[in-house]
Amino acid sequence: MNFNTPGTNQKQALIYQTEDGSFQTEVRLESETIWLTQRQMAELFGTSTDNIGLHLKNIYAEGELSEKATAEDYSVVRLEGKRKVNRTVKHYNLDAIVSAGYRVNSKQGTQFRIWANKVLKEYLLQGYALNESRLIQQKEQINKLKATVMLFQKAQLEALEYSEASGLLSVLTEYTHSFALLNQYDTGNFPQGGLNEQVIDVINPHEAMQAIDRLREQLMAQKEATALFGNPKDDSFIGILGSIVQSFGGEYLYPSIEEQAAHLLYFIVKNHPFTDGNKRIGAFMFIWFLQRNKHHLKKNGEPKINDNALVAITLLVAQSEPSQKEIMVDLIINLIKEQSGA
Repeated sequence: MNFNTPGTNQKQALIYQTEDGSFQTEVRLESETIWLTQRQMAELFGTSTDNIGLHLKNIYAEGELSEKATAEDYSVVRLEGKRKVNRTVKHYNLDAIVSAGYRVNSKQGTQFRIWANKVLKEYLLQGYALNESRLIQQKEQINKLKATVMLFQKAQLEALEYSEASGLLSVLTEYTHSFALLNQYDTGNFPQGGLNEQVIDVINPHEAMQAIDRLREQLMAQKEATALFGNPKDDSFIGILGSIVQSFGGEYLYPSIEEQAAHLLYFIVKNHPFTDGNKRIGAFMFIWFLQRNKHHLKKNGEPKINDNALVAITLLVAQSEPSQKEIMVDLIINLIKEQSGA
């Protein structure tokens, strides 16, 4: 996560994930506090938005908190059909979130409070000093990622099918420029820039589910899947798609095609929104999104990532630790971004 000078009102987006990795959401950090919507609180506490709304109403009616001091309207771009619409959505700060969590009596709420207090303490007390500790943490994550790669190269190589093994080799050789970047952290992060922010086809939940349904029919006809394939366990897939197109202040949280595609693959594989087929669906939706945005081919007409390499990177994501999220996403982005001469 990135921190700015304490006392500024610059908005930031953080990722909150439960200890068991079963829930993940984007959190707004602004005005030296954490902000969530009623919908996010409902998902966090495992209850309904109506229930959260009732608790907040009682909190304010009983004078426990002041609504004026703990609620703020923020502009959010939402996907309605195929249109991006600017909507004003009320967000609630950490005081309101914690109070609602106590009334719901949610264990998730306690975990979130501990995490949020830690984040705010770091933000307020350490400021720029976090840059040094973050660099150390990144180096630790890099070592873990290298260990994951070695795991595929050694311990699991015999268990992989030929196509999977050759795909892993493709990632490790054809795309060596991305892995070589792991050794350049003494001078900074993965190079940014060069990303395509012309998202011409915004993710539509209905069209995405239709595509998954067609994939299931095709795989069932080939006897490679059952009726459970692509069956949503709950509304988490819709939540994933919503997080991909989420915005703050009228700007996408993930403004480029590469960032949206990378997070789409990562969230589907790691959050398991379907009863069966999460890795295959994640890989499928990744390519589906790139194709719809005309970003799946190199300038010479070759695929940016071939089938075997896609299998391998999907397996790497599945094997990665939650703490390695940023590195895995950056890796995927660098595999599909435009390379000079490519």
